[in-house]
Amino acid sequence: MDGAIVITSAESGASAKKLCRLLDFFGIRAQLEEVSHFKAERLPDSGDGPKVRLMGAVEDLSRLVDDEKSENNRLWTQRVHSVFAYNEKSIESLTPLVNKMDGEKIRVQKSTTSEYRVGGGSDGFSGVMAGIGCPARGANGECIVIKSELAEEIISCDEGAVFAKMNRGSVPFFLSTAGVIDIDSELDGRNFDVRGHFLSAVPVVMYIKWAFAGTCLQSEETNACLIIDDPPLKRRYGFLDFEHLNELMSRHHFTSSVAFIPWNWRRSHARVVELFKNNRQSLSLSVHGCDHTRGEFGIRNGGRLHWKVNCACKRMRGHESKTGLPHAPVMVFPQGVFSETAMRALKGSEFIGVVNSEVISVDPQPPALKISDFWNVAVMNYDSFPIFTRRYPWQGVENFAFDIMLGKPCIAVVHHNDCHDDCRHVVEFIERLNRLNARLVWRDLGGVVRRSFRRRRLSSNVMEVEMFGKEAVIENPNGQREYFCIRKTESAPEQVKDILVDGAPVAWTTVRNGIAFQTELEPGEKKIVRILFREFAEDGFAGETLPYRFKAMLRRYLCEFRDNYVMARSFSQ
Repeated sequence: MDGAIVITSAESGASAKKLCRLLDFFGIRAQLEEVSHFKAERLPDSGDGPKVRLMGAVEDLSRLVDDEKSENNRLWTQRVHSVFAYNEKSIESLTPLVNKMDGEKIRVQKSTTSEYRVGGGSDGFSGVMAGIGCPARGANGECIVIKSELAEEIISCDEGAVFAKMNRGSVPFFLSTAGVIDIDSELDGRNFDVRGHFLSAVPVVMYIKWAFAGTCLQSEETNACLIIDDPPLKRRYGFLDFEHLNELMSRHHFTSSVAFIPWNWRRSHARVVELFKNNRQSLSLSVHGCDHTRGEFGIRNGGRLHWKVNCACKRMRGHESKTGLPHAPVMVFPQGVFSETAMRALKGSEFIGVVNSEVISVDPQPPALKISDFWNVAVMNYDSFPIFTRRYPWQGVENFAFDIMLGKPCIAVVHHNDCHDDCRHVVEFIERLNRLNARLVWRDLGGVVRRSFRRRRLSSNVMEVEMFGKEAVIENPNGQREYFCIRKTESAPEQVKDILVDGAPVAWTTVRNGIAFQTELEPGEKKIVRILFREFAEDGFAGETLPYRFKAMLRRYLCEFRDNYVMARSFSQ
């Protein structure tokens, strides 16, 4: 069986549904089973095939665990792969199940802590979270801990384990002393911070990724990039020295994408351009607004936004023609500000996606985002045009690690002032990312977007792919022909103009919540998938006025004066 059986009861029904929704997010089928109706002999006899994964509240699972020598437990050994138990109530709810493990050697108690620590876990259970520490938040760090020499501590604090692995015969039991997160609840802030949900989110996601490693939707690889906002291509901008940055990237193994302001398209210095051209694997450009005026993409004037998007594209093409330096067709909004109309304008242009720190638009009534929307590889709530999220180093390596576990790309952002100490703090953070228990593939920002998708194998030669950006690069590294069933969330299929695979159009169909199409790859073959949308054309805007253009120019020069002189002096004092 490739799904999960979720044990439920009248008391745990609400939490069981939350768990089913979480499983569905990762593409796992969940079967609800009333605890009073559950019988081990009714479990499928897997033989040498996949065994059942049981999940549920501790009080329900406690009712299913009998004496170790019983026939019921013998069937568990034969038919159950593993068990995940969560505790949404109190010590009293957890104690009966723990006692059935080995009550004399296992104790449960309340505790307070300032930090949770993730161990490695046997068989690589903890994945990318291994070794992560996270400050305890809420209720003064109050938690329930398990103390036992028999239990393997997966997440612990000073007093014991808050997430532990025990064995019932040969069946591993994973016990979380906290409840399960509701990913259908509204995002409580500008983004998701795992530090506020550590015990409700990390244990259950760890278990799902481990127990369903072969069947859940997951990213093929973890793509990473460091974005540096704003600087023109001059040898030095504020505290940023491009030649020094290039040396650091070579030494510490990372890539940087400059979020380049199109207004600067005629101001790049030849020496820096050559540096970029000679180091294209590590230094690249993306697009940062158009003029980079305050909130320029937060307006709702469709005609003006259409003009701005086309102006940004024209300037970047002009820069490429003038310098020979390509850029990734990825938008990074100035100050993170955007409207839903701006996303629609970008969708019909040559841009393939957005990378942004903010995911909530500045519209009077922005769409309510759920936690599940943010957990996705990209936020798809704005006309199904993707926002790939990025984070600042101060948000903590634990948030980056959790994003990676979810299958999101690892995108960090800094500004020139973060380089005030010769980039020492930046490099220290990059080294922490590179030490994570994950293989980061550092790319330019376009490569990150094109290779950020979820997939899973359906059969020996059929792969399912869930696409997010307007372009994707798919490969077949195997020795036989592979068939790829590709789907993408799409709120308005009528906007699709064409779908091209290596430049050739392919047939596509409308499916629930999106579109789907197929292609096949020979052994070792790589193809580029492109989805073309109809242009968002709203006329009525002839271009920015002369006073606006003067103010935009003045803003750019004043910002450079501030960054090159005022800020440098403030740090030196």
